[in-house]
Amino acid sequence: MSDLTPQHIALGLTTYVVLLFSLSFHESAHAWMAWRLGDDTAKNLGRVSLNPIVHMDPIGTLLFPLIQIFTSVPLLGWAKPTPYNPANFRRDVSMRKGHMLVAAAGPVSNLLLGLFFAVALIVLVRAGVIQTQRDFLYNIVFLGVELNVLLAVFNFIPIPPLDGSKVASFGLPGDFGERYDRVVGPYGFLILMLLLISGAFSYIAVPIQNFVFDVIRGFLT
Repeated sequence: MSDLTPQHIALGLTTYVVLLFSLSFHESAHAWMAWRLGDDTAKNLGRVSLNPIVHMDPIGTLLFPLIQIFTSVPLLGWAKPTPYNPANFRRDVSMRKGHMLVAAAGPVSNLLLGLFFAVALIVLVRAGVIQTQRDFLYNIVFLGVELNVLLAVFNFIPIPPLDGSKVASFGLPGDFGERYDRVVGPYGFLILMLLLISGAFSYIAVPIQNFVFDVIRGFLT
C-alpha cells in the first residue's frame, strides 16, 4: 500500500477506463458480426453498443481490474460473453464460417482500435498537440495502443475459452476441430493460467508490442 500514490491511482483509473472501452468495443464487434450474418440475438439485447454497462461482468470487468489499482497485480479483465445463435445465420453462410467470423470479430476489432490509437498518437505528436510523454493525453492514447494489441494477441491464442479456440476449432479441416476440442478443451483454463503465471505469454505479446511501438517511433522521427 506504500506505493498507493495519487499518480499510481490516476494511472490505474486511466488504464481501467481505456480497458473498459476496449472490452466494450470487442464485445460489440462480436454482436455486430452476428447481426450482419443474420442473427439478431445480441442486437436485441442491446449488445451492439459501446455502452460498457451492457457488456459488464461483475468479476472480470469490475472486481479484477479495480483490484490492480490498489495492488501490484497485472491488469486482468474480461467482459460478459456475447450470445449468438448460429441457427439464425443466413443460408449463404456456412456454420463453420459463421462461427469463425463471429469469434474473430472481437480480436480483429482490437487490432483496428489499436491501429486507430497508433495513428492518433502519430498525428497528435507531429501536430504538436502532445509535447512530451508526461502529457496526460499521451498516456491515454499510448494505453489505447498497448492494451488493444495485448487484447488482440491474447484473444487470438487458440486455447478455450478464448476467441482463437473457436477460430481453430471451426477452421480446422475435417474432424480435426472436434479432436482439438476434446483434447484441449478440458484443460483450457489451466493452460491459460500457466501461460499468465509463468510469464510465457509475455514472450509472445511483448515482442509484438515492441514491434508496433518501433513502427510508431519510426513515424515520429
